[in-house]
Amino acid sequence: MTDLLYTEKDLVTSLKDYIRAEENKLEQVKRWADRLDSLTSTATQDPEGFLGHPVNAFKLMKRLNTEWGNLESLVLSDTTDGFISNLTIQRKYFPTEEDQTGAAKALLRLQDTYNLDANTISTGDLPGVKHKNRMTVEDCYELGKVAYAEADYYHTELWMAQALRQLEEGEESPLDKVTILDYLSYAIYQQGDLKRALEYTKKLLQLGGSVIQTKLYFQELCLQKQLKKKKKKKRDTTQKKKKKKKYEMLCRGEGVRMTSRRQSRLFCRYYDNKHNPRFVLAPVKQQDEWDRPYIVRYIDIISEAEMEKIKQLAKPRLRRATVHDPQTGKLTTAHYRVSKSAWLTAYEDPVVEKINQRIEDLTGLEMDTAEELQVANYGVGGQYEPHFDFGRVGIFQHLNLSFATLLMSDVSAGGATVFPDVGASVGPQKGTAVFWYNLFASGEGDYSTRHAACPVLVGNKWVSNKWIHERGQEWRRPCGLSENE
Repeated sequence: MTDLLYTEKDLVTSLKDYIRAEENKLEQVKRWADRLDSLTSTATQDPEGFLGHPVNAFKLMKRLNTEWGNLESLVLSDTTDGFISNLTIQRKYFPTEEDQTGAAKALLRLQDTYNLDANTISTGDLPGVKHKNRMTVEDCYELGKVAYAEADYYHTELWMAQALRQLEEGEESPLDKVTILDYLSYAIYQQGDLKRALEYTKKLLQLGGSVIQTKLYFQELCLQKQLKKKKKKKRDTTQKKKKKKKYEMLCRGEGVRMTSRRQSRLFCRYYDNKHNPRFVLAPVKQQDEWDRPYIVRYIDIISEAEMEKIKQLAKPRLRRATVHDPQTGKLTTAHYRVSKSAWLTAYEDPVVEKINQRIEDLTGLEMDTAEELQVANYGVGGQYEPHFDFGRVGIFQHLNLSFATLLMSDVSAGGATVFPDVGASVGPQKGTAVFWYNLFASGEGDYSTRHAACPVLVGNKWVSNKWIHERGQEWRRPCGLSENE
């Protein structure tokens, strides 16, 4: 998307060149018109006397035979060539309809996760923002339409109501109230609030909207509802919704189970991993983040130059991240994982090999059987909902022993890694690495490691991930004798 900003800047420059060319053309036409206006005004006062002068007669012939033709060519000349040509070239890099819809859904996801009202998002009052930008009536309307297309009438109501509010506050817009009220009344009706839906429908009629049949239909439904005298039953909250609510609370920093007793068991230290030669003279800073599961963070573990090199290598290859489909066994994209990723092999660049070696030195685990270094970018709204890193069925069962992630950017708001089952939250901190085991020493999965990458609210999150497999660690992490050891 940063490349798209430069694309748009180039298009604006091209557009300004076109405007200057058009203005120059109009200026020539205007000068011609002003000169001839003065000339013809004088000539028509005494036509015979004016044409009695042979020069005037010659110039009239010349103007009509040659100069008006030149003017016609000037008026018909196309100054759009440069701009249209540039636009055509750049268009292949433009986002698609799917991209625009995805960006809209990201805003809706952030709204839910961080409990933001529509007005806060519309005015741009988000934590940690540097470049505030307001949304227009059309922007709010577009979000409402995206929600409507997904039959998400809850968000349709929120954003159509926000569009209507801004319109009523005097904001100029090509949209009218009738169009917005049409969506708004239907979205409210779909949520079961027939009384309010009827009120908005009446407003539509007052503004000249042709919704008489809709009004009669809503009235009939209201009457049936009153006759039945049945109270609306609250829908049972499913287990899935409860889990999502817990995950979203942790993303907001709510419900973190950091007690004083737990805090007293967490320490920071200088760490050399049993006198590893690379750390004897320069031990690393290690910080406990959580006790069960045991999560540690290594401070200042990757340099600025290394981070930039990794990003540089990954950027051309970034593709939408995929997940394993349990039905087909194939890789596929999923709505619960929104990020772009690339894989870097050790032989591509010395920096990649150096980082792999550093992870081995820190963890004491074998890297030959680990996966390649994955670089992931989470843009605004990027997330990975609660999941396990170890497989629970089939050939992937108990595959990923542990997980190390190197955080390569600070995030202004959002973007934490949370563990919903234990109430843990680990914030993004540039230059650090976070590590935990997914499997017990026995090889059984540690189900407390179910975790999620919270949506990025403001900023840009870069991480490098390393999944370390169980195979190959037989001598480095011997099997435990009990299931949960």
